[in-house]
Amino acid sequence: MEKITIRSDRKDDYKFYYKGEEVVLGAGKIISIANGLNDVVLPTCEMKIINNLIVVKGGTKEK
Repeated sequence: MEKITIRSDRKDDYKFYYKGEEVVLGAGKIISIANGLNDVVLPTCEMKIINNLIVVKGGTKEK
């Protein structure tokens, strides 16, 4: 898979690893990665995958 887009629907930041470096995807933000998932490690959480889009869900709920 080539280019992948990760979108956060969370109310808190989501941390994942790209090429061994920690990356912070801010709440409600979008990031695109040109070479797909080859060098990406996504910690377990609720996700929805639609073609080349990964939607990160869950996280801290507002009280």
